Amino acid sequence: MRVSDALGQFGEQVAARHLESAGLVILDRNWRCATGELDIVARDAGCLVFCEVKTRSSGAFGSPAAAVGPAKAARIRRLAASWLAAHPQGGCPVRFDVVAVSRAGGALSVDHLRAAF
Repeated sequence: MRVSDALGQFGEQVAARHLESAGLVILDRNWRCATGELDIVARDAGCLVFCEVKTRSSGAFGSPAAAVGPAKAARIRRLAASWLAAHPQGGCPVRFDVVAVSRAGGALSVDHLRAAF
């Protein structure tokens, strides 16, 4: 396994625990279709939440959340539409969050950006 893959898996584990402790219910993790992958799909009260997880081990390349630009956001929206087609939710509101996990300097930090895009 590549180091970047292991770091990504670690970040997704941390993010899932963080979301659950905040009261969200995880519905799906690493959901894949022909066009890509969604990191986490969760329910927050009556809202369906698509979470993109970004993990960094240092600040050398900027904050993890900064890696989710307009092109990535558009791709996640398209993937969310595919997930919804496969899992009809009956008109439930949708939100797009980013969970930024950082291990810079050995300290772990988690930043949950609700309605990030």
